[in-house]
Amino acid sequence: MDSALIPKGVKRCSIGQFALFMGFFGAIALWGVYAMLLCWLKGLNQTNMNDYYGFALWIWADLAVIALGGGAFFSGFLKYIVGKDELKNIINYAVLIGFICYSSALLILAIDIGQPLRGWFIFWHANVHSMLTEVAFCLSCYFGVLTIEYIPLILENRQADKVPFFHKLSHNMHENMAIFAATGAFLSFFHQGSLGGVSGVLFGRPFGYREGLFIWPWTFFLYTWSAAAYGPCFTVLVTKITEKVTGKKLVKDNVIELLLKISGWMLFTYIIAKIIDTWYWASVTAPAAGFSLIDFYSNNPFYGIWILLLEIVIGGIVPALILITEKGRKNKFAMALAIILAVIGVCINRWVMVLQVMAVPVMTFDSWVMYFPSWQEIATTILPVAYGVLLIGISYRYLPIFPQEIELNPIEEDTVADKDAEGDVVVGENLVEATEEG
Repeated sequence: MDSALIPKGVKRCSIGQFALFMGFFGAIALWGVYAMLLCWLKGLNQTNMNDYYGFALWIWADLAVIALGGGAFFSGFLKYIVGKDELKNIINYAVLIGFICYSSALLILAIDIGQPLRGWFIFWHANVHSMLTEVAFCLSCYFGVLTIEYIPLILENRQADKVPFFHKLSHNMHENMAIFAATGAFLSFFHQGSLGGVSGVLFGRPFGYREGLFIWPWTFFLYTWSAAAYGPCFTVLVTKITEKVTGKKLVKDNVIELLLKISGWMLFTYIIAKIIDTWYWASVTAPAAGFSLIDFYSNNPFYGIWILLLEIVIGGIVPALILITEKGRKNKFAMALAIILAVIGVCINRWVMVLQVMAVPVMTFDSWVMYFPSWQEIATTILPVAYGVLLIGISYRYLPIFPQEIELNPIEEDTVADKDAEGDVVVGENLVEATEEG
């Protein structure tokens, strides 16, 4: 029965190996679900958050996965709006990764509010003066867009595709995917920006506060820019990890190099803007509030000046310089180093804009307050990771995610490959047909 669900023309591991893989990560997910239920049933006293840290590990994880999931909206923008047709061979995986990231973000928020049954309040009793209201609306709407983009892949499952209605629906959805990609890019621009705008308007927290450009603080644009720059790096990183785990080549090098070239230049321009922002903040904004640069950094392990160098130099300048050069992109070690450092860099950026904003003393009687998450916070933060691995495992096994897989991994004709009337291998017919037609 399992083999009948696997896409035609590809080979997968045995059901026993798959069950073992899923069981391991399923156990981790159950640990996270147990911690989540504790937070819901007993309240947020299960966490180590306090009056200083109203935003803590969960919100950092939330902002980090949203930034890393930016590869979905930016890849869709490049493929359907700009016309980079080569990206059709990785766009499905980018959508899947984006779907995982955004559903994880919504899950984290559901845990963070403490009373999920009242989660609908933000929509029915919206605070129209809050940037977080706009974030909630756009985040929910964009998750809906990602769901729409993911549905055709489900419908192209080997058995589902035999149903004429599903076959036609999948084909028609692919033909109109540019509309959803454009909508997703629009929604992502505003919710990514508003997440940055939240810290930018906190004039009582000088570490995060920024001057305005039109009606928005600079952080509004920096967050959107960084998500578009770093998100594709995460998409490539997960793709490479998947190739290592499966032992297969799934996407051609020219597709990866194109995406990384665009990401590299986005990263290069972003890091220049980030350096200018940091310089202006340190030399103008902070002194105007009575602070010097060193006041925002401490000798403790979490908030030393090293974190600024890690974010901008190691996590920004270094990967940008590697990715904008053809030599750097073609060198496997350099490319791997660049995408790993880039992912670390954007996670560090979100860390300091959530945790360090809270930690910096702003009153004369204040001091640096340390925070370490409870095991419940750690478990529920790991939960989305385990959930993501599970969904990737199921999708890779049963859905035609990678159009180039058969070409890159030829197998014996008389084993699992099926052929059409012309003798060509058939896999995900709707997907190949739709991507060729744009």
